[in-house]
Amino acid sequence: MPTEAEGSVPTEEWLIAVYVAVDTWWQAAGRHLVPARPGPAPACSDQELVALALAREVLERRSERAWRAEVQTEWGHLFPRLPAQSEWNRRTRWLWGACEALRAWWTAPFPVAAGGWEAVDTTLVGTKHPSRVRRATSCAWAGPADGLVPGFGFCAALATWRYGFRLGLRTGLSDGLVRAWALVPAAVDERRVADGLLTGETDVHLLTDRGFVSAAWERRWATEQGVTLLTAPDHRERRRPTRPAAVRAFVATFRNRIETTTGRLKDRFHLEAHWARSFWGLLTRIAAKLAAHTFTKLWPLGLIPT
Repeated sequence: MPTEAEGSVPTEEWLIAVYVAVDTWWQAAGRHLVPARPGPAPACSDQELVALALAREVLERRSERAWRAEVQTEWGHLFPRLPAQSEWNRRTRWLWGACEALRAWWTAPFPVAAGGWEAVDTTLVGTKHPSRVRRATSCAWAGPADGLVPGFGFCAALATWRYGFRLGLRTGLSDGLVRAWALVPAAVDERRVADGLLTGETDVHLLTDRGFVSAAWERRWATEQGVTLLTAPDHRERRRPTRPAAVRAFVATFRNRIETTTGRLKDRFHLEAHWARSFWGLLTRIAAKLAAHTFTKLWPLGLIPT
């Protein structure tokens, strides 16, 4: 695999491997999940565009226009029928759900670690406020559901308020694989985000940070669906421990893993510097980043079907 530094050069064999991995999913399940579009079949296939979207994230090519130009110049013999830039952008956004379905298909064979321990975390994904964008309109950032619009939310990591959306992640505590995610307005309470991520789950054990602490919320999930919640200690508990030593040792060992996946998405896949200009652009980039994150964890281990 190319190095993780921005500007790394893909090899022909690596790009072919990415395409084969995507096409394997497409032939097995993907073609039945992507809504059909009217008209003749395009010269450049959907699986080619999905593969290029994932490769762009892995290689840290942050500009779609520059990445298309690079593919056309350097790898045109592999992808000889690239669409024009406007069609490329439009079709890639149409295929955001394909990136998410691909990520879910790759992770499905891997059970949650022994004991069923997972982590839930949220992070703010900023966007420009309309007042700071010339001729901006609010509809550019409106999602398909009522109320799915950006707003102000508090970022605990930076201890400041930011404008944008909140991304919720449910990840395996040991493998760091994203099991579920949601994009909601920034002001939404973290516990409500977790409610959505846990819908339909039973007998789950969660390790969370202090933002999820709520006795009533914990009792509801424990009673209704058997969810066990374990939170990191606050300053009072660190001074005067109340939990058994084995529990404290477990939390001390794994608490940093809660933010490991989020930190990797920010540092390695530039989650915060996403360069999106609309809600659908942001949704597409997040879906591609999460699929690319899954690929980089499983492909070096030979766990991606080809």
